[in-house]
Amino acid sequence: MLLCLQNLCSPEEVAQLRRLAEESEYADGRKTAGWAAREVKRNEQVEAGPRIDLIRTTVRKALERHPLFKSFAQPKAITRMLVSRYTAGMEYGRHVDDALMGGRRVDLSFTLFLSDPTSYEGGELVMEGTDGETEIKLAPGEAVIYPTAALHRVAEVTAGERLAVVGWVRSLVRRADQREILFDLDQVCRSLFEKSGKTQELDLLLKTKSNLLRQWAED
Repeated sequence: MLLCLQNLCSPEEVAQLRRLAEESEYADGRKTAGWAAREVKRNEQVEAGPRIDLIRTTVRKALERHPLFKSFAQPKAITRMLVSRYTAGMEYGRHVDDALMGGRRVDLSFTLFLSDPTSYEGGELVMEGTDGETEIKLAPGEAVIYPTAALHRVAEVTAGERLAVVGWVRSLVRRADQREILFDLDQVCRSLFEKSGKTQELDLLLKTKSNLLRQWAED
């Protein structure tokens, strides 16, 4: 299951992130890839420094204030964040993200798009699933969050430049099916509250959601 987060960053935040990214120094993206992914990765990533630190802080705050992110991810920690740049001829072939980063398990990956989709050709995030491929190319400030275990790729950019922030999340709930149940319950609870306010039925659903989270969450 994947989820698109609309309006994750405001236009002002997107402009700030783009400015910081454009002022940064870049290195070969293969430096951070695993031994297998390194063979199919052709992009550039922002080097360590104060600009990438500010980018990470801005994106982390945006994620933490977005209600769907917390409900969907049940986040324990955002373990890593990178800024990637693709220009004409660059792509990231079929791969799966590392299960452990810095010795810590990661459960979810996200891509925050910073470039206007009309400003570059290609560059779609392509997710593989049992029902085929899903191509994702979002507006600036929108993000998609998806299971780290999913096979995916970034299609070749044939013109223009694709800027994005990519990151990884460790969830309090390890299993994807359990996170989906909690997310569905949360959305139903919110919908019922908007329609009818606080009712006995809503209280029972909230109790059930809390008990399931208590049962499934890992410290």
